[in-house]
Amino acid sequence: MSLRPGSMGRFTALRALAQRFAFAALVLVALGLMLLGRADAPVVESARTAVADAVSPALAVFSRPANVVAETVTNLRELAELRRENARLREANARLQHWQTVARRLRVENKRLRDLLNFVPMPGAESVSARVIADTGGSFARSVIVAVGREHGVEVGEAVATGEGLVGRVEAVGRRSARVLLLTDLNSRVPVKVQRTGAAGMLAGDNANRPRLLYADDSRVKSGDRIVTSGDGGAFPPGLPVGVVVSAGKEDV
Repeated sequence: MSLRPGSMGRFTALRALAQRFAFAALVLVALGLMLLGRADAPVVESARTAVADAVSPALAVFSRPANVVAETVTNLRELAELRRENARLREANARLQHWQTVARRLRVENKRLRDLLNFVPMPGAESVSARVIADTGGSFARSVIVAVGREHGVEVGEAVATGEGLVGRVEAVGRRSARVLLLTDLNSRVPVKVQRTGAAGMLAGDNANRPRLLYADDSRVKSGDRIVTSGDGGAFPPGLPVGVVVSAGKEDV
C-alpha cells in the first residue's frame, strides 16, 4: 500500500500540529477539571465514587494473590518456629526423663539406707505465710514487721524464709504482728555449712547488703558454693538454703 505525495504531506502537517498543541491541550484539560471540581464538588465526588466502585472488583482480585503469598510466608515462618520449639521440648523432655530415673533410683536407695539405720524422720515443719507491712531498719539495724503473731502460732526464734531461702528469724512477737531480724543485721549469727563440702561456718551480718561467712575453711570454699543451715545449736532446722558464695577471702566469704 502506498500514499500519494499530497496525502503524506497532510499527514505530516497534522502530526506536527498535534505535537505543537498537545501540551497546551493537556494543561487546558487539567485546568478544566480543577475548575469543575471547585465549581461542583458533589459531581466530582460522585464521579470519583463511581470510578472506585467500578475498579474495586478488579482491585480485590489483584489483591488476593498478594494476601495468599503473605499468609503462606507467615505460615512457613510459624512452621519453622514450631519445629525449633518442638526440638527444644524434646531435649528438655529427655533431660527430665533422665533426672526422673535418677530421682527414683536415689529414692529407693535412700529408703533402703533408712531401713538399715532404723532412721526416725524429724516431724514435719509447719509454716504460715505473711506479708511484710513495715521496714523498721535503719543505719544500724536490719529488720521488718510482718502481719502475723501469736494468734497465728508464731513464736520467738522461729525461722523466716522466702521462696529463695532463709532471710532471718523472729525476734519479737505480738498478738497480730512480729518483728523479723534479717540475716544482714549486725546482731544476726546463723550456724551454716557449705553444701558441697560440708565445711562449717557462721553467717554473720554487718548491716551491709551481703552477710559474711566466718570461720569456714577458706581452702574448701569457692565462689558459687551454696550455703545452707547446719542445724547446730538447734536454732534453725538443717538444710535450709541461705545463699550462694559470691567471693572468697582469707578470713571471710
